[in-house]
Amino acid sequence: MKFTPEKLKIKDQRMKPFIDAGELLDFINKAKPERARIREIIGKSLDKQRLTLAETAILTKAEDPELIEEIKQGARILKEKVYGQRIVLFAPLYIGNLCINRCAYCGFKSTNKQIKRITLSREELVAQVKALEDAGQKRLILVYGEHPKYDAKFIAETVGIVYSVKSGPGEIRRVNINAAPMDIDGFRIIKDSKIGTYQIFQETYHEETYAKVHLGGIKRNFEWRLTALDRAQEAGIDDVGIGALFGLYDWRFDILGLVRHTNHLEAVYNVGPHTISFPRIQYASQLNIDKSHIVSNPDFTRLVAILRLAVPYTGLILTAREPAEIRDEILQFGVSQIDGGTNIELGGYSKKEHPGDQDIDLEQFQINDNRSLNEIMDELIENKYIPSFCTSCYRRGRTGEHFMEFSVPGFIKRFCQPNAILTLAEYLEDYAPEITKAKGYELIREKLGEMDETSSREDLIGKLELVKQGKRDLYY
Repeated sequence: MKFTPEKLKIKDQRMKPFIDAGELLDFINKAKPERARIREIIGKSLDKQRLTLAETAILTKAEDPELIEEIKQGARILKEKVYGQRIVLFAPLYIGNLCINRCAYCGFKSTNKQIKRITLSREELVAQVKALEDAGQKRLILVYGEHPKYDAKFIAETVGIVYSVKSGPGEIRRVNINAAPMDIDGFRIIKDSKIGTYQIFQETYHEETYAKVHLGGIKRNFEWRLTALDRAQEAGIDDVGIGALFGLYDWRFDILGLVRHTNHLEAVYNVGPHTISFPRIQYASQLNIDKSHIVSNPDFTRLVAILRLAVPYTGLILTAREPAEIRDEILQFGVSQIDGGTNIELGGYSKKEHPGDQDIDLEQFQINDNRSLNEIMDELIENKYIPSFCTSCYRRGRTGEHFMEFSVPGFIKRFCQPNAILTLAEYLEDYAPEITKAKGYELIREKLGEMDETSSREDLIGKLELVKQGKRDLYY
């Protein structure tokens, strides 16, 4: 890639702190939520242009119920424009809960003597992956505590094990990572294991609050964590995910922090984050935080809509921390990925009795949606969403700048919807009960009927017939 002098100047900002709390607070304090201006900002987003920090701040200050509903409606329309009706599904798999950090909000904190410390053995890991494959999962995110045992080589080894497991027609086609920051060499080792996205959440972008809730361990270093994904990019990992834990500080500030982080990655590396996550504080073993910033349900639903408008082309991930009714509502506002059939207990997926029960002493936090994968698939289908296990972008090399080339103009729907339909058909053939299978194929027929009579439609119909005949892993 060739750089102009201006881009070379930007390149000098690699791996340097980029959050100025005073700047972000100034945007919030000066924001005036005037009706005409808010509508103008929504219109800009619907034109698929990313919002500025100042524009995003204005949306966060809207309090008029009518304007809040307009923001949500804008997010609904934008989601359909960019992503269509598909929802990507994945499952988290916790590998180990050893941790050297003292995070006030986390059950894995090093000072928690109630938690049972476990690292899955190879045999236990294989059993978990088989259970997930037997349910129909194709995409996993592996989660690790921060501990010397979970170094880059250990993470790479576990990724290799996961990819090696095959159970019946099942296989894991994409492994994402949620783990500690690494140095550049460590990130290179992990990259070579063929991961998808590497997620690191800043938790809060407000450094003063960050220091109050991170009481010890490496994670206490705000700047080391803030610049972690710069090091990942330098190591060649061009697919990264960011996130904030809402409830630690003012949600408006952390929305601007996420947008600022997106700006930084785009300016320096020409590609923003693939995904943004926005988990809310939930109950955890020995939870000990200031609860003055806990986010209400109404504020949570609107902050997701604001994020969708602020970053039109970035995937938004909603997790099972949230109860089913909140998840069902927020799906409308631009979420593109959810987990399903989630069990965050160490070794929990292979439990034969009471698989939905939670043991808080084996979990990082409490989850509030323990529906099975098929229950979620069934509900998505009934609501006309296309459940997707697609992994084609990673295997076609559509990541980093290449992904942006496809997604920013909105062309990604050409690939996403057909691939979603094909992976849905696989699930219906291999794992779905008959009632879900019937509903799923009816939805596929509806979506095919909405497509123009083209060679692309005929090709998709041909591939669907191959899936029914037993062919697997077809994609565009």
